[in-house]
Amino acid sequence: MNIITIILVLLVAFLAGMEGILDQFQFHQPIIACTLIGLVTGNPVDGLLLGGTLQLIALGWMNIGAAVAPDAALASVASAILVTLRGAGVSEGIALAIPLAIAGQVLTIFVRTLTVGIAHAADGKAKEGSFRAVEWLHIGALMLQGLRIAIPAAIILSVPAELVTDGLNAIPAWLTGGLAVAGGMIVAVGYAMVINMMATPKLWVFFALGFALSAVGELNLIAMGIIGVVLALLYLQFAPEFNQGGGGGGNSNGGDPLDDILNDY
Repeated sequence: MNIITIILVLLVAFLAGMEGILDQFQFHQPIIACTLIGLVTGNPVDGLLLGGTLQLIALGWMNIGAAVAPDAALASVASAILVTLRGAGVSEGIALAIPLAIAGQVLTIFVRTLTVGIAHAADGKAKEGSFRAVEWLHIGALMLQGLRIAIPAAIILSVPAELVTDGLNAIPAWLTGGLAVAGGMIVAVGYAMVINMMATPKLWVFFALGFALSAVGELNLIAMGIIGVVLALLYLQFAPEFNQGGGGGGNSNGGDPLDDILNDY
């Protein structure tokens, strides 16, 4: 493992930590963080497999009110390092991701507590009219969130691979099996939450159609994806709420819902 790989892994970890707060580019999402670490370490397939599975688990993790969800960023980065650089299997990485997410939850609560003081300091600088100081205080608070993931990643990278392997082998089978079962249950919860948000009478027919198509053995995931895109485009083309300007009256002539909203004013 050369120095360039270490720097790139720590950079991905730093970005994932910041994105856990910003939600701008979604670097903290498992499918992105694990894939990026897989790319920079030369193991893109393992990174993508790990990230895809963890993404299904993370669908059920979200901050609601003052409740802080398990940290997907630390779970993604740490498990990806263990899988791509420390010899752990993808299944072991998935099992370890859940306790890592809980540890990340504790870390993010600690860092958010520290940033309360930074926020008060920014308020004081704002009263003084020092807006540059306010900007730097905000940047410093954001960098703390990045270091929240980068420092544990550096610790994992500094541990010899043999020690990590021995530790993984020392984990009893009942524990890894139980964590794997728990991960599968969380995947089901994540899917249920997404379906609950998307469920409308007009879309249930596509949900049922997906089950029917999944039973066709000749269709692979690429074919299923293409069928899904085609169905989505057909729905957007023929659904009345998206096609009100096609001669059915009204004051819209473009068939664009945004045009309909603008024409109302």
